[in-house]
Amino acid sequence: MTTHFFASCAKGLEYLLVEELLALGADKATAALAGVNFEGEAVCAYRAVLHSLLASRMLWPLAAFDCADERALYDGVAAIDWAQHLDAQGTLAVDAHVSGSAITHAQFAAQRVKDAIVDRFRADTGQRPSVDTEHPDLRLNLHLRKGRATLAVDLGGGSLHRRGWRAQQGDAPLKENLAAAMLLRGRWPQVYADGGGLLDPMCGSGTLLIEGALMAANVAPGSARHGDGLPTRWRGFDATLWRSLIVVAREAAREGLANLRCIFHGSDSDRRAIDAARANAQAAGVADFIDFQVRDMRQLAAPPQAQGLVVCNPPYDQRLAADAQLYRDLGDALQRATPAWRVSLLCGDEDLARATGLRASKRYPFFNGALECVLLVCDTAQPPTREPRAPAPLADGAQMVANRIAKNLRHLKSWRQREAVDCFRAYDADLPEYAAAIDVYTEDTHDAPRTFLHVQEYQAPASVPEADARRRMGEVVRAVTEVFAVPREQIAIKTRVRGRGGAKYGAMAQRGQYLVVREGAARLHVNLFDYLDTGLFLDHRPLRARIAQLARGKRFLNLFAYTGAASVHAAVGGAASTTSVDLSATYLQWAADNLALNGCGGAAHRLVQADALAWLEAERGQYDLIFCDPPTFSNSARAQDFDVQREHVRLLRAALARLALGGVLYFSNNFRRFKLDQAALADLADISDISAQTVPPDFSRNPRIHRCWEMRR
Repeated sequence: MTTHFFASCAKGLEYLLVEELLALGADKATAALAGVNFEGEAVCAYRAVLHSLLASRMLWPLAAFDCADERALYDGVAAIDWAQHLDAQGTLAVDAHVSGSAITHAQFAAQRVKDAIVDRFRADTGQRPSVDTEHPDLRLNLHLRKGRATLAVDLGGGSLHRRGWRAQQGDAPLKENLAAAMLLRGRWPQVYADGGGLLDPMCGSGTLLIEGALMAANVAPGSARHGDGLPTRWRGFDATLWRSLIVVAREAAREGLANLRCIFHGSDSDRRAIDAARANAQAAGVADFIDFQVRDMRQLAAPPQAQGLVVCNPPYDQRLAADAQLYRDLGDALQRATPAWRVSLLCGDEDLARATGLRASKRYPFFNGALECVLLVCDTAQPPTREPRAPAPLADGAQMVANRIAKNLRHLKSWRQREAVDCFRAYDADLPEYAAAIDVYTEDTHDAPRTFLHVQEYQAPASVPEADARRRMGEVVRAVTEVFAVPREQIAIKTRVRGRGGAKYGAMAQRGQYLVVREGAARLHVNLFDYLDTGLFLDHRPLRARIAQLARGKRFLNLFAYTGAASVHAAVGGAASTTSVDLSATYLQWAADNLALNGCGGAAHRLVQADALAWLEAERGQYDLIFCDPPTFSNSARAQDFDVQREHVRLLRAALARLALGGVLYFSNNFRRFKLDQAALADLADISDISAQTVPPDFSRNPRIHRCWEMRR
């Protein structure tokens, strides 16, 4: 008997799934949003549960009814004779999806379905089933849209992407059905039939390679998912039919594994990822066929096969931000090591796909969960020979940002030329909807200097949907690429993600790439990609220049020294000595490198790893010029908790005690609500608020970027 079924899948896989279901015996299959409606005999649905590479769920509808409100939902479910589907003492689980309905909360809808089933059993038998969300006898799926409810049995008992072999996973594992889609789009079955190999140079926990090996060996994806058990204990499930299909599938798998060739190659720079990949391959029964190595992608060697398929899911975070240089390096490595191989890469977005430098034959929209990505498929990895296409016109929002940046550059041009400013802020949330700061850094080099951009997103209000924030940030990146004409790999992008405990920045890159920039007479190292901050606070540029002017012959103290930029300016300005105090060994090494870059070293330039406040209270030396720029808060495990508002009087009294008569202390911080207790310090120094003199023109839109006071003894 022909029955109607629904197979869900990730968005972007619908048409692949249509082809697969027709091949599995469906009489008719039609793509829908995130799934496929299909018709066929029951055996077709059973085959799909067992053999589908792409489906997420396989649903067998039980009932459909009008559902204007929760009462109608309850009554519609209670009208079903549940004794035909579940034992009274069995277990059930309900997954619900609701939209465009009077019922807007999926968990509430699932609860009402459960209540109706339980109440019907109580009324009919005096007994009731219980809930088991992990391994129920019967898993139901409710779809409620536009006042119409469809209740279906989840024939596979849960998500079909779980193949049963994953023992370990990395930080961001790719679902197996997405991996299968990447392989199919890359024509892996044909490549394997032609004798080609499979390579993943950033393999993580091995999903793509294991899925490719199982596909080549004709191992049914669902054959190991439930062991020797059944995918569901629904009373309508034909266990005899299922077991007959399992026997045939396992026999085909035994034959396929016996003939599988050792043409699978995986590598990753993370040894723990390779250990996880080996464990997963062992669980899947294909460990003997995959060569796993700990190796950086940039050292990729040519595989023994002359041709094959490269398949890879390079890193990107929840906001699709990634290190474009990594993608460029990946493209370069493939062009060098595997020029004749096909390529299937899942990239964060179009810009990252372009950063690979690979010539695409096809681009497919792919959804990795809620993230819309780009699947880049190339016939070969050989570099393109034709001229690159002109970039698409900017969207209206991106054009507005580009226009504002261009206007700012014109406004700042004469000042930058007069002051010889190479590193500056070009945009600071000038358009409120596009809330980002854009800083420009120009290399100080004898060769052609490169321009780098640092784009840092401000936290959007909770009322702004995540999709809108992601789109706007993408438009900002397109705008800066257009205005400055720099490649994506020279743009550092810091985006916020919303997570438990509020918004935070996504993971930084790990390039280890330091640039040398010039500020006045000083040369400084900055790192735009690996840290939240770059190593140089641009808003303090005038204050560092003032320190350089006053430093000649002085003993200079830099508290909370960070990367030592102020110490370098003092040293280059002729300070008799500099002392830089910071708790971080990383920042002190950075400061040491900055001093060495300017030829300032030796005992005259001291670096002290210590909590600044505790060190001050124990110090007995005298200093003529002091710079103190503390953080707003600090809760380091190696030091006492610090709150600048609470501790500033204690901090400044300790610092002023170290200031020689006639000396000057500059105190700055960026806490917007900070109030200086001037009366508590009046006995030690004359105090002047010089904030307006220390905020440079490129920060004029944000005059409270910091506050600064001059204190003289």
